[in-house]
Amino acid sequence: MPGQRGPVPVPLMEASRDITQEVLELLDQKSKVETSDDFADLTQAEIKAALDRLASRQMVQYTTRDTEQLKLTTEGETICAQGSHEFKVWDAVRRNKKLEMKDLQKEVGESAKVGQGNAMKNKWVKKEGSCLVPAVQEVHDLTREQLQHVKETKTLLDAKLLAEYKKRKLVTPTKAISYTVEKGPKYAKVMPVEVTDLTTDMLASGEWETANFKPYNFKALGASQNAGALHPLNKVRKEFRDIFFHLGFVEMPTNRYVESGFWNFDALFVPQQHPARDVQDTFYVADPPRADRPRPDPEAEAAMDHMDDGTDKLFGTQGSKEPRDYDAYFEKIKQVHQDGAFGSQGYRYPFSEDECSRLVLRTHTTAITSWVLHRLGTNPRPAKYFSIDRVFRNESVDATHLAEFHQVEGVIAEYDLTLGDGMGFMEYFFGQMGIHNLRFKPAYNPYTEPSMEVFGFHAGLKKWIEIGNSGLFRPEMTEPMGLPKNLRVFGFGLSTERPTMIKYGLKNIRDLVGHKVSLDFIEENAAVRLEKN
Repeated sequence: MPGQRGPVPVPLMEASRDITQEVLELLDQKSKVETSDDFADLTQAEIKAALDRLASRQMVQYTTRDTEQLKLTTEGETICAQGSHEFKVWDAVRRNKKLEMKDLQKEVGESAKVGQGNAMKNKWVKKEGSCLVPAVQEVHDLTREQLQHVKETKTLLDAKLLAEYKKRKLVTPTKAISYTVEKGPKYAKVMPVEVTDLTTDMLASGEWETANFKPYNFKALGASQNAGALHPLNKVRKEFRDIFFHLGFVEMPTNRYVESGFWNFDALFVPQQHPARDVQDTFYVADPPRADRPRPDPEAEAAMDHMDDGTDKLFGTQGSKEPRDYDAYFEKIKQVHQDGAFGSQGYRYPFSEDECSRLVLRTHTTAITSWVLHRLGTNPRPAKYFSIDRVFRNESVDATHLAEFHQVEGVIAEYDLTLGDGMGFMEYFFGQMGIHNLRFKPAYNPYTEPSMEVFGFHAGLKKWIEIGNSGLFRPEMTEPMGLPKNLRVFGFGLSTERPTMIKYGLKNIRDLVGHKVSLDFIEENAAVRLEKN
């Protein structure tokens, strides 16, 4: 009859050794087997594999014992073999009858420093000028004896002495696992043959009725599939997107890493002399160094039309859309900076078209927001948009900062929107992430007024953390786009790296992003739930 003795080979010490059979034969001779005594030459993994194989067939039963044992370190083993440091010093002094202290290192090597102090403390040697001389003719090397006892018994009852040896790094505690094995309900001296396959011959002959089929092991782990895994940042990004979509937001297209200074700064009412535009803070593109003036982008327009379409149908916000006049918009931005407009006195400096055409790696996704809000100006209506993508800052890399990171940004356009409305929304939004009881601190941003930094008490960390920035976009930014005065826009933003580090317990951002990230960390971490602490 076709069959085999078990599902997989048991790890063996030697090619001819069958550990499972040895266990069965020992149990035939005595009622209990102690693996620490009877199989002392086997590792814990080897003996457990054999026992699990037998226990799965109810041929044996076993209990596990965890005990703490002492193991000698390399230095402890040396003392066992050659004697303690103080003994070596005494022996060297005794042999030389008198030994200059400066020559002690040559005689006993690394034992000189520790050994001299202990030998003098034990009154085995004494000083005579610059020399050491023996104080006694015979010594009892207790340290060596005690360590030899530890090596044999793996224990030391004297707690004070044990603490001293641990401090001197002569012994180290280890965990030892052993098993007590007894016969099981289906014990037999020989492992029965088990059938693994049901064949047509067995069905035809009726042999299957008496065959001993191998039972399934439902607890066995499957083979590793080497499947792909989402990076923790992507898991957190998906959670953020789900929150935004649940709240009816529309995602903005963010596939432009390179922006002109116009969309990245000028359209946001950031002055051309602002420190953020210095090369110390921003990455400028060398080739090509300049962008065109604002002009139509059919690909981005088509993507935005597609994203807006579902929401417009759902809320009935479709309307006639005026064509964009980019030249007029550019002149309005120039005017509001240089001369003042829309109730603002502006910055009163000569507006440089050369400066606003410089190409930069975008420093925030608000560059996309300005483009989308200008599009909204062709058909003004309440709207909610969000984006999550990469931005770049010329910053020094440390445990919490990188030169690139991911920004989460949301904007809400609504008639007669107030700052209080925005604060209420923030309470709800961050509550979805498990962060409640927000605090708002006044802040400054060139393109929002009033502006607020947002702090929240995170129950998991048990402390207040800065979680974002927010504010109402200034009229100097929104009105040149064609948005009515009373259609106000509230914006807020935060990074994805900070909540990801919090959720996964990371202290160094380089453990999350970069060449030092462990692939095991990416593959083994579960999906994140932001509302769970």
